[in-house]
Amino acid sequence: MPSAYLLVAHGSRDPRPQMAMEQLAKLIYQHKLEDAHKGKYPYKNATSAIAILEPLVDVAYLELDPLPLHAQIKQKCDRALACGYDKLQVLPLFLLSGVHVMEDIPQEVAKARQISNPKVTIELKTHLGTQPGLIELLKKQMANTTAEAWILIAHGSRRPSSKAPIEEIARKIGASSAYWAISPSLETQVEKLKSNGYKKIGIVPYFLFAGGITDAILAKVNELKLKFPGINVQLVEPLGASTELANLIINLIE
Repeated sequence: MPSAYLLVAHGSRDPRPQMAMEQLAKLIYQHKLEDAHKGKYPYKNATSAIAILEPLVDVAYLELDPLPLHAQIKQKCDRALACGYDKLQVLPLFLLSGVHVMEDIPQEVAKARQISNPKVTIELKTHLGTQPGLIELLKKQMANTTAEAWILIAHGSRRPSSKAPIEEIARKIGASSAYWAISPSLETQVEKLKSNGYKKIGIVPYFLFAGGITDAILAKVNELKLKFPGINVQLVEPLGASTELANLIINLIE
């Protein structure tokens, strides 16, 4: 069954995440196109001839889009069917399994199934944060610094169980954890490492793309550099729209 793909993100007023999403879609398209030309995904058309079905990779947003997500999915289903596909895989590009992943997106997918052409199967895939390869991507981000100690910073949630996955990821990359919206804060963790004698501290933002929060984290890091002049605080980039990240997404759909 030939499949089209839909990358779903939260949505932002900042144009940078949308540009990164488009770049990821392009990278995945190029990978699938190469596979098609290698004969990995031959498609038998209506005349029983073997043809190459050009990949179809789209993006959609849970919030801040003129259309609700279920209407966006319905549009993508219509496009998929017109292009020769009978399946649409919906891939939530979320790092953590919060309310959006566990409730909002499944509800929108259910609504989309009710209004979309039944000739197209809509399959909801697991969210990106389940990909174990993310750990290696984080370590790669860390590799070009001279830090002696690390802090992994995430947005944070007041849900009681929200810290557990961040703390597990921090453990795997050899970092302590901090949060932007809840405690412990980045400043608290930097002070703790400073009191333990560390002078080179690396900060790893657990975010897919640069945006408003990563800008705020950068501003905070610059503030901490002034507050602790004897400490070298180094902030690495968020994951970004890289070939490596695209490959992790492809692994979720194959």
